[in-house]
Amino acid sequence: MNKLDLISALKMETEISKTEASMAVHIFFNSMADAMARDERVEVRGLCSFTVKKYKDYIGRNPKTGEKVHISEKKLPFFKCGKELKDRVDY
Repeated sequence: MNKLDLISALKMETEISKTEASMAVHIFFNSMADAMARDERVEVRGLCSFTVKKYKDYIGRNPKTGEKVHISEKKLPFFKCGKELKDRVDY
């Protein structure tokens, strides 16, 4: 399922216009992204949670040449599946 499929499902379930459904989906995802940009945790109970993990800088290795490369510190989004979703997928 992609974003367009989600918009179509929301439109069909709630009987709202495609424009309103699209706006709702965009607001939802933008709010999640903004919260994570502020290092806040996003939790959708029963489904999943998103956090931001911070990684320190380290020395990596170029797989082609074997040369050592400095990797600077970074922050990346991290997804954790909720128990209810795990149970639903692995029925």
